[in-house]
Amino acid sequence: MNISVIGGGHGCYAAAIELAEKGHSVRLWRRDSAALEKLQGLGHLLVRDFRGERRLSLGQVGDALTLTADLAQAVADAQLLVIALPSTSHEALASELAPLLRDGQVVFLPPGTFGSMMFAQAMAKAGNHSEVAFAETGTLPYLARKHGDNQVVISGYATRLPTGVFPSRLSESAFAVLREAYPSVEPIEDALSGALMNAGPIIHPPLILMNAGPLEHFETWDIHNEGTVPSIRRVTNALDAERIAVREALGYGAPHFPLADHYATDGDEWMYGRGAHGKLTDSGDWREDIDLQKHRYMLEDTRLGLSFLVSVGRWAGVPTPVAQGLLNLATVVSGIDLYAEGRTLENLGLDQLSRSEMAQCMNQGLQA
Repeated sequence: MNISVIGGGHGCYAAAIELAEKGHSVRLWRRDSAALEKLQGLGHLLVRDFRGERRLSLGQVGDALTLTADLAQAVADAQLLVIALPSTSHEALASELAPLLRDGQVVFLPPGTFGSMMFAQAMAKAGNHSEVAFAETGTLPYLARKHGDNQVVISGYATRLPTGVFPSRLSESAFAVLREAYPSVEPIEDALSGALMNAGPIIHPPLILMNAGPLEHFETWDIHNEGTVPSIRRVTNALDAERIAVREALGYGAPHFPLADHYATDGDEWMYGRGAHGKLTDSGDWREDIDLQKHRYMLEDTRLGLSFLVSVGRWAGVPTPVAQGLLNLATVVSGIDLYAEGRTLENLGLDQLSRSEMAQCMNQGLQA
């Protein structure tokens, strides 16, 4: 299958490597032409995971993985576009992709923070009425970090990816494509259900805000290792209970993939399988210098993700006091009005829809 990976982040490199190694024809697009040229000159990617270390050639005719700085070229013959980028990239990228997408393509946003709606609205604004399926899931398919210009360490692979499609009437054809690339995808109701599976806004805001002292005091700090303590876990569990309450109020069924399963060694398997938290902390790759004004945990998971959860809760009539409290604290810490800048139903122009109108929109898509 022809697949294009859009972006040059940790998840994008991991996706390009895994999908090429599976035998797909993969094209990697990067906006940063200097970084792309440097990667082209190096001529290969180095990957280390549970199977060991290996090298993947790239950029030559006939290679499974090729590079391009031309977005139109990346989109042209792709059956699947994988956008494993932070949600903060969506607004600019959606407007660029909007006129290029064509009938039958599947755009995968892992995770999406309801990015499917943003991309669909950009297409409508561009006057592109092609039948494109947007799919979003609860997490990246990889626990991955780049170690240099062409080195990637993949500490874990997702084993379960609950995924919703917008519009959901295209789900059958979309999953036929998605399963070729990611057999771990599990169909759920629609893209709003998929957006409410996003684990980032549940795990990261409590960890950065309740670890603010050590994050600002020490040069580096691992919020997932010594930063994960029982008091923070209690907050995370309460926040996750609000997410699940919103899902249930909207009629979305189990499994809800409670974040507590991520830390458990038995019971239901979470998105990265059992023991994933240990793999993450053992790697040492998440011992970071986290700037609370600039890091994606603040600008993506809190500004976009938590604001989305709060807004959907308000629309559905479900209180989300923990999410709102964390968002209020983060607004003070960051100095940014996070809800005003957030990915809210208000900012997406959807807050006046009734529940039946929202369900219709999720199934049929945007009306021309």
